[in-house]
Amino acid sequence: MANGDKQDSLLITGGTVLTLNSAHEIINDGAVAVQGDRIAAVGSSKDLRNRFPEMETMDASGKAVMPGLINSHTHAVLLVLRGTVEDMSGDAIFGYMTPISFAMTDGERRALARLACLEAIHCGTTTLVEPFRFITGYAQGMVETGMRLWLSENGADALTLKIRHGIYEHDRAFGEEFLERIATMVEQFHNTEDGRVQCQMAAHAPDVCSPWMLGQLNELAQKHSLTRTVHLAQSPGEVKQIRTAYDRTPAEYLHDNDWLGSDVVAAHWTYCTDSDIDLLAEHGVHMAHCPANSSRRGPHPVRIGRILDAGVNIVLGTDNMTEDMLQTLKIGSIIHRGGKGRETEGGVVPSPEATLDAATRNAARALGREADLGSLEDEKKADLTILDLNQAHLRPIINLVSSIVHYGNPSAVESVMVDGRFLMRDREVLTMDENAVIAEAQEATVAAWHRLHETSGDIPLPPGLK
Repeated sequence: MANGDKQDSLLITGGTVLTLNSAHEIINDGAVAVQGDRIAAVGSSKDLRNRFPEMETMDASGKAVMPGLINSHTHAVLLVLRGTVEDMSGDAIFGYMTPISFAMTDGERRALARLACLEAIHCGTTTLVEPFRFITGYAQGMVETGMRLWLSENGADALTLKIRHGIYEHDRAFGEEFLERIATMVEQFHNTEDGRVQCQMAAHAPDVCSPWMLGQLNELAQKHSLTRTVHLAQSPGEVKQIRTAYDRTPAEYLHDNDWLGSDVVAAHWTYCTDSDIDLLAEHGVHMAHCPANSSRRGPHPVRIGRILDAGVNIVLGTDNMTEDMLQTLKIGSIIHRGGKGRETEGGVVPSPEATLDAATRNAARALGREADLGSLEDEKKADLTILDLNQAHLRPIINLVSSIVHYGNPSAVESVMVDGRFLMRDREVLTMDENAVIAEAQEATVAAWHRLHETSGDIPLPPGLK
């Protein structure tokens, strides 16, 4: 198994370069010069050949060169649920997602997380933001894939395995276990691999975090200078519990406990009120929208038009059961346009460019990394994706960004680079044995589901595993 293809310098020439800079400049017959882990220059092929005559060249004729996609909210391990809860009724979060995450072994979590990285690379993604639990037991398997990562242990002090039985009970000893895992995670992974791997501070959700827990997480975020993330108003149960316990909305509860700010990315916002949206916008909170996964049981009811009109920085994620950011772009465009519900003289809004920004430029901003991620510009990190445009589903090409957003799929993704290192080149993943990863994930999934069924008693096996 190769460890990835990295050279000191490389000149990628002849492609259509989607810079996604502030002007959304597109360079036909463009080039990107890579030196080490950085972009040395972006420009025309002719100019860059003259500037870097000694560089090894890579011909990108008939291809698009663009920033790697940033998945701003995912739970890689939950690929274990693919093909199950999407079609079930009931509470997926505490009925299935939480129980199976506790039932799995570290080895099983690692197997599913590596499958997620494999899929992500094939979909043109260079960065995963991964808030989950038991991170330290499986994160190294993700690190070894070469992807850029933000890792966070989902802190909580409610006994989450009781919630599916209608019981909300906070337990400080249970919360201390999370805090210990968070401390270990930061020590082992934060700012490692030459900065490619970072950590965040995560509160799982308002309904499972007491004021004490939110305060402990804030102290750790400040101590280690970490950005923060949280699930917000993701279910009717969460809204009801916060109203019952504190007579607040989830957004108001976070505000009361100093958990709103420009360093916070909050996922979902599904049941936010108008006043919640205004409060979140006022404090500069970023929204991680997962339109594909949130619409599996029907179109996502989030008030996205109101959120867009409030000027919130929206980023995109896949959440559960998939790492396909190209699918997220498609469904996100539909949901966002449906939420806006109007056209302008310039066309339907949001534009394809705005949708693609949510998976690149906006995402870098939410991570506090606008200076070196999210676009192809001089001195930024060499995180890029190369698409083969000679694909039936992309031709004819009139507006390339529109074609990518509406019609792109993983079969067009030819090469993926992170920190100047090819993770995939000419459709061959270089940092993993694909067949082994797929086989291990299948085996882990079967074992995890059988263990969950045996230990829970009330959670049935999916029909396909009986």
